[in-house]
Amino acid sequence: MAERVDLGKDRDKDTGSEPSLKRVMGPGLLLLFIVGDILGTGIYALTGQVAAEVGGVVWLPFLVAFLVALVTAFSYLELVTKYPKAAGAALYTHKAFGIHFVTFIVAFTVMSSGITSASTAAKAFAANFAEAFDLDLGEGLAVTLVALAFMALVAIVNFRGVGESVKTNVVLTVVELTGLLIIITIGLYALGVGDGDFSRVTQADTGDRSLLGGVIVATTIAFFAMVGFEDSVNMAEECKRPSAIFPKVLLFGLFATGAIYVLVSISAIALVPATDLQEGDTPLLKVVEAGAPGFPIGIFAFITMMAVANSALINMLMASRLVYGMSREGVLPSPLGRVHASRRTPYIAILFTTALAFGLITFVGEIPLLGPTTALLLLFVFTVVNVAVLVLRRDTVEHKHFRTPTFLPVIGALTCGFLATPLTGRDNQQYVIAGVLLAIGVVFWAITVFVNRQTGVTGEGDPANLAGGGPVN
Repeated sequence: MAERVDLGKDRDKDTGSEPSLKRVMGPGLLLLFIVGDILGTGIYALTGQVAAEVGGVVWLPFLVAFLVALVTAFSYLELVTKYPKAAGAALYTHKAFGIHFVTFIVAFTVMSSGITSASTAAKAFAANFAEAFDLDLGEGLAVTLVALAFMALVAIVNFRGVGESVKTNVVLTVVELTGLLIIITIGLYALGVGDGDFSRVTQADTGDRSLLGGVIVATTIAFFAMVGFEDSVNMAEECKRPSAIFPKVLLFGLFATGAIYVLVSISAIALVPATDLQEGDTPLLKVVEAGAPGFPIGIFAFITMMAVANSALINMLMASRLVYGMSREGVLPSPLGRVHASRRTPYIAILFTTALAFGLITFVGEIPLLGPTTALLLLFVFTVVNVAVLVLRRDTVEHKHFRTPTFLPVIGALTCGFLATPLTGRDNQQYVIAGVLLAIGVVFWAITVFVNRQTGVTGEGDPANLAGGGPVN
């Protein structure tokens, strides 16, 4: 259970500063946070898109994506146990390279990935909403309005406070896990009674590409399903004994989700041909319809809605928290760091991140673009983190910490860096979306630097606090 924590007084009586935000997170809640953020939109919404690239071996890109994520997770384990602070990738970048602008870019990239991920979830929510209530929303204005309404609801939950957000996360994590276990159970039943065609799991169809080329393209899509573990790094400072707890919890969460993804994708392709699975934004609904025709499809659509809602909630919570931290440290405009007096949540940061999500939903909207763009942004961050762990080997600390074998971050940097390049066959629009988001960040950073100089404010804050003090317990 989540602890109810005191977020501090409404305002510091001596200084008139914004209220402080203190939080505590135990291993159970940390595991739920990791599993809840990894499981969700990727497997529920993008399985069909992966199948479109590789045919029946849809499970293989998910396996490759898991291995790439696992290698990078070992780098995170060394860094988070070595520096158990809340800034995550931003802190590691600054400790390794000491360049404030690079630190800011990494932090803003992580924040942007949260928004693109949540926007993907919003579109998936709308598609499943239409299926659950048997509505013909099409792909135009109606489905976009549902996605926008959903994102507004996420913002309200985020604004109401951390306690409500974490409790909601616990419930939704259980629901989304249940949905995936239903798919696996349907697949096992089909195998037992001789239904389905499990020979498809070895039948690759990569079109004009080679098998390797098809798997690489599909992995850039499937990798979206594995992101999420890096968010938990922002909670390390709030864990009791992070050096002892964090490695076990993170690795357990990753292996569990990796196994679930492979089993779900095998069940899906055995029951639904790849050509059918790739149509629309609700691939797992097709699996339920094919493998368990008597199962109420509306119930599973509702489960899918809850699953993607969990992804959106966690990511928007993280994104607003990072914006809050960057503002408090003087690298984004100061109004973004304001905390609501009664709710004690960063309401301006929540409005800012929600506005960006609204823009993505309205002007981009396509799940096959938003999901892989999230992976693209984080692959850049993961490349930097894998390099940082090697650079920081020269920096020693007094306490014991996890140490990953040196060859793993080297492999991690090379694989993540390669998967982020156009050589993989990515859609160029993904680079446009990522570039626009980062350009917005650079503009705000430049405005802040200009204002700080005009008002005589010196320094650019402590990068260790970029995500510290945010509204998550």
